[in-house]
Amino acid sequence: MITVAALRPDDREAWQTLFAGYNAFYGRSWPAERYEQAWHTFMRAETMHALGGRLDGRLVGIAHFLVHPSTTSADLCYLQDLFTDPDVRGRGVGRSLIEAVSAWAGDQGCARLYWHTQRHNDAARRLYDQLGEHRDFIVYTRQL
Repeated sequence: MITVAALRPDDREAWQTLFAGYNAFYGRSWPAERYEQAWHTFMRAETMHALGGRLDGRLVGIAHFLVHPSTTSADLCYLQDLFTDPDVRGRGVGRSLIEAVSAWAGDQGCARLYWHTQRHNDAARRLYDQLGEHRDFIVYTRQL
């Protein structure tokens, strides 16, 4: 059975393992202090929020998200990070996390939930194409 809820203090180790997997997927590595900083931010749940997806009670997925103002609508919710343990993919954890973030954002009065992924992330895009609308935007970034 899949359940989704806010992360608990005793999720710290499992969360970091999942978040490290997420970062590795995108070719990033983080120093330990950055994980510590992120964890404390999520535990405060003021500017950034985190949900955990559990399969039969075990934390196997994470979603990190935030709300920000929009110039053209009510506030928006950005799903920044979504990751599930590769061993449980295809069992509904990612879908459950997106649906839970969507419900949370709706309860906050957000106009829209959105997220990004890389063009070649085919497995994730199969799910995303079922849950959202691809609007064909191109994302540019600039390192500062």
